[in-house]
Formats: sequence, structure tokens, C-alpha cells
Amino acid sequence: MTRYLPVLMAAALFAAPGAAAADPAAAVDRAPPSKTPSLMTPTEIKAYNEGLPQTHPYYIKCRKTLEIGSLVKKNRVCHTNEQWKVVIAQGSQDARDTAEAMTAKGLNSSN
Repeated sequence: MTRYLPVLMAAALFAAPGAAAADPAAAVDRAPPSKTPSLMTPTEIKAYNEGLPQTHPYYIKCRKTLEIGSLVKKNRVCHTNEQWKVVIAQGSQDARDTAEAMTAKGLNSSN
């Protein structure tokens, strides 16, 4: 019986991508959310994401961030996958610019 378990698991893994591939075609026609995702309630976000694959550009993902100065309070930040890519790229660019400015300033000092 234990010999068949890996074979059944492998068969299930090979069958799953075919079933998931049919769903994205139906969800491609979805329009972007009309409301800013951070202003939507979790129920609205769940209803909007219904039927969308997690990799779809308009799929809404939320993250909780700690509020500075508080040990307990958290802020919920929600964006679509498309918006998250822009936010992450901008954050990375800001970090590169800061690191470059700090190294350039260190090389040009006369101390």
C-alpha cells in the first residue's frame, strides 16, 4: 500500500495544473477594482478575488505592517499584484539610490 502512495501523489500533481489552467482563461476579462484595495473591506476583497488565480495582475493581496511606535497596532496595506510590482520596484530603486548616495558621499569627504 505504501508503494502506491507516491504514485498517486505524482498523478494528482500532474493532473492539477491542467485543471488550474482552465480557470485563468475565464478570469482574464476581469476589470481592475473600482475602489482602492486598501479601502475595501476583507469581505469585498474576498468577493472580488473569487475565481481569480493568485497570479492574475488584478488579484488583491493584503499585508499587515507594524505601526512605528506601537507594539500592537498594525496597518493593513492592500494592492493588486500589478500595484505590488510597482511598489516593490520603487522601494528597491529607493534603496539603491540611498546606498549609492551614501557610498558616493563617503568617497568625496575630505576628513
